[in-house]
Amino acid sequence: MLDYRFPTALQMVLSVAMAEQSGKRSTSAILAYGLEANPSFIRKLMVPLTRDGIIVSTLGRTGSIHLGRPADQITLRDIYVSVIEDKKIWASRPEVPARCVVSANACWYFKAIAQEAEEASLKVLAKRTVADALEELKTRDTSGCEAVPEPETETPCKRSR
Repeated sequence: MLDYRFPTALQMVLSVAMAEQSGKRSTSAILAYGLEANPSFIRKLMVPLTRDGIIVSTLGRTGSIHLGRPADQITLRDIYVSVIEDKKIWASRPEVPARCVVSANACWYFKAIAQEAEEASLKVLAKRTVADALEELKTRDTSGCEAVPEPETETPCKRSR
């Protein structure tokens, strides 16, 4: 089963950062609309992001979501580790009876390879900040979409599909 927590959380944080730059309000309902995601999934992802100081939210009728610290101080690694927690990128198979050289050693070997891949991935994510990502998205954008569309907007993009 595919795990969409990280890409969804990344899009959430980038959307909050964009809203802040645009002087617009960000709420879980606005994020759910923009991501075409279930609002309960968005609220579920807000829990670890809030716990780790990546976002902060205020309650009430005029409540909103903001970045917990400046965008240039939040790495993509921070977001990944926050929402994925201790789940590994690749799960190894359970140990099997040792019947040959392969079955006797495949488990530890795979775990070592998976650990190396995870460390490399985290290193890549640590090099990029939310500010970097947002700047790259804006620089390379060809969509014609509004920066932060309102939920009731039918067609926020000017491009044809």
